[in-house]
Amino acid sequence: MAGKVYNVLFLCTGNSARSIIAEALMNNLAISKSRFKAYSAGSHPREHVHPLALEVLQKAGLSTAGLRSKDWNEFATPGAPALDFVFTVCDKAAGEKCPYWPGQPMTAHWGVADPVEVEGPESQKRNAFTDTLLVLRRRIELFASLPLESIDSLSLQNKITEIGSIK
Repeated sequence: MAGKVYNVLFLCTGNSARSIIAEALMNNLAISKSRFKAYSAGSHPREHVHPLALEVLQKAGLSTAGLRSKDWNEFATPGAPALDFVFTVCDKAAGEKCPYWPGQPMTAHWGVADPVEVEGPESQKRNAFTDTLLVLRRRIELFASLPLESIDSLSLQNKITEIGSIK
């Protein structure tokens, strides 16, 4: 298993903010980019990635190249990447009936408040997106530091579930 690249899918209903931020973080952070390939998708994807999601990613020095809202069915078709992990980052997606994922991935719910729903001045909205990025970054860093090659399945499942409660 040493040297294996793990495929990770982040799910959210709209796939315009939280799951996009998680995808970009995992694909760009030094701790994770050589061990993981991240994707994101939604059950009802928006037409475009939210501009503030792109802004906070760029401000954090992370690439936004290729980011787009995708339907989760793209990852349930023949030829789709075999997924090792699937994380829901919104409560709505966690409660929906997901497609069958090839590869029987481990799953966990890593719910984060939706920054898109924040109302108020632009600075308050921007802060909500930044907070989302920080929470997801902590979780991804913890996940990426797990000894995936040597931990048993039950312990790993418990760890990834526990990570979802970290703010």
